Amino acid sequence: MKKTKTLVTYAVLMALTVVMTMVVQIPTPTSYGYLNLGDMVIFVAAFMLGKKAGFLVGGIGSAMADILLGWGAYAPITFVAKGLEGFVAGLLMETTWGKKLPFIPTAIGGLVMAGGYYLAEIFMYGAKAAVVNLPANIMQGLFGAIAATILWRVLKNRLKV
Repeated sequence: MKKTKTLVTYAVLMALTVVMTMVVQIPTPTSYGYLNLGDMVIFVAAFMLGKKAGFLVGGIGSAMADILLGWGAYAPITFVAKGLEGFVAGLLMETTWGKKLPFIPTAIGGLVMAGGYYLAEIFMYGAKAAVVNLPANIMQGLFGAIAATILWRVLKNRLKV
């Protein structure tokens, strides 16, 4: 029963990541990308359920959004970049300072995600072109970090976590 509950929880959070990525889209001027609230869900999953959930929710949920939005070529890159984003945030949330200052683990996770996309795009487009998307990806990570930190504080108080 516990495994089923965990599986369903992960699936719901993955679906929520897809929805929040697809529905809330704020175009960024420096890239073909957009700001969205998918990262917020990834970070909240990492806060609530740990690094494994952060990785799976981030990787699978975000890759599915890429596929559904027509960015299928990015899905494997997204799986790794967003998965690591959630994993790192969840891992750092296990520390004493991470619990006290949840913005720091999420911000670091967001920077890991931006770095992952940057490295992949070097191979796809070259170093000069890849650097164009870097500020937007950093902004995406920090946008998610801020939103998740605010939401987590509200949830934490309500759920007594």
